Amino acid sequence: MHFLGVDVGSSFIKGAVLDVDSAAVSHVERTAAPEPVGGLEPTFREVDPDAFLEGTRLVLERLHRHAPDAAGVVLCSQLHGTLLCDGEARPLGRFVTWQDTRTLLPPPGAGESCFDEIERLVGPDDRRLLGNERVPGLPINQLYWLARHGLMPAGAIPATLPFFVAARLCRAPVACDITQGYGQGAVNVRTLDWHRPVLERLGLDRLAWPRIVPQGAVVGEWSHDGRSLPVYAPVGDYHCSQVGALLQPDELSVNVSTGSAVIRIAQGCEMGDFQTRPWFDGTYLKTITHIPGGRALNALLKLLGELAAAEGVTLRDPWGTVLARATQVADGGGLEVDPAFYAGSMGDHGTIANLREDNMTVGHLCHALFAGMADNYARAAARVAPERDWSRLVFSGGVALKAPLLRRLIMDRLGSRHRLAPVEEDTLFGLLVLARAFAGRSPSVADAIASVSPLVTTRS
Repeated sequence: MHFLGVDVGSSFIKGAVLDVDSAAVSHVERTAAPEPVGGLEPTFREVDPDAFLEGTRLVLERLHRHAPDAAGVVLCSQLHGTLLCDGEARPLGRFVTWQDTRTLLPPPGAGESCFDEIERLVGPDDRRLLGNERVPGLPINQLYWLARHGLMPAGAIPATLPFFVAARLCRAPVACDITQGYGQGAVNVRTLDWHRPVLERLGLDRLAWPRIVPQGAVVGEWSHDGRSLPVYAPVGDYHCSQVGALLQPDELSVNVSTGSAVIRIAQGCEMGDFQTRPWFDGTYLKTITHIPGGRALNALLKLLGELAAAEGVTLRDPWGTVLARATQVADGGGLEVDPAFYAGSMGDHGTIANLREDNMTVGHLCHALFAGMADNYARAAARVAPERDWSRLVFSGGVALKAPLLRRLIMDRLGSRHRLAPVEEDTLFGLLVLARAFAGRSPSVADAIASVSPLVTTRS
């Protein structure tokens, strides 16, 4: 049985043909994600939603040619970000991405930012019920900013990106599954429904919040080449990546890609000094997210390559060179780097300290950066699993799989027993596992993970 799987990402829209019987991902297709709209305020990050729709349609059509017998379509996408739609899923504005930080600005006539106003209006108890996530780019914050600026049409539907795409592909109403609903920052994680009292307090009850559908529900049909394929409720890419890593309850996950996270499965709705995210089969994830990862590394690479770029020189393999130089030195030579170069769970500004002439090299700098990242993961692990009772670490995400030095520094802090995710394309592989469950080949997502595990070689 084949499925078409697509990850609607912020850098690429990529998809593959998924064989749920042999656990094979094949015929990977991708196209660049649309660029943010230019000419906006520096804190704004908006993208044309129809460009995401057309990119997804293009990838699906390519995949369907490879697998004309496909049994359905599964989708995942960036967890945060929002746009407003009408009742026929037509966009009423642009898609506001998770990188948008306009909520840090004060609204007209106010002395504090929208972000600070929300913190005051919501309060710590309700914040925990919303999942305990505090980042400027959370959709509920962006929607509040629109409301405070008089840009909120009454009755508009706040849609996540993949559900907007699914609704338009299928000509169906906008709906939402719990992982994407959580991503809006407006779900009560205990009741698994919209937190209506908070929405009323923030003036967001005038919106037509979409129906939350069961995980694995069919939300419509996509028609192409004379066939109609069921489209299953899209899920968050974060959740999907951990399915693709085949995460088990006794493991501690360290996921390092553009952003990064430390994750542990919880059987119930546990709350604490971490985020509480609904997962699959009625379970939850305890996690710290928005930890500096690949985005921080890219910022450093951009700095190191600035002179070359200014003189028209294209560096052949900056990532490979940086990794090699960092591996060649024993340590950071006393150099200390805090990689919080952008707002996240570890702060809103980074530092480079203890620079000396003898350690002012690319190798020492990057080694110290990796060490700073490893320190962050150790601090996050102490919050999600203070008993240190995991059986082993699970590394997933492109940066973690490509950087042995980073893994070694993390293991120095969290223990050496570990495994790697079975494939680098963890979201596409996660879609394969979910398709197995959604199509009824496995009775649950946990059973699908267990049934797929013997079919792949787990690297170590």
